[in-house]
Amino acid sequence: MPQQTHEEYTISGDKLVSKIKEIVKEGNARKIIIKKEDGETLIEFPLTIGAVGVLAAPIVAAIGALAALVSNCTIIVERKAMGDDK
Repeated sequence: MPQQTHEEYTISGDKLVSKIKEIVKEGNARKIIIKKEDGETLIEFPLTIGAVGVLAAPIVAAIGALAALVSNCTIIVERKAMGDDK
């Protein structure tokens, strides 16, 4: 079973869209979860190699709407481990 790594970023809502774009552009994220300060999950979406380009615009639009509603949030990024080509 492939190993995965998790990273967490706590950022302000106004920086949310730019951080998500940066994470998607890096290309090794499998899943992104955005949570409010109280820990409630706002949105969770998987990323696959083929779907990143197709899904990026609607996801970014939804995240832009969320950014207007939160002052601070946590982004949890599940990444594929090094050497995991699937």
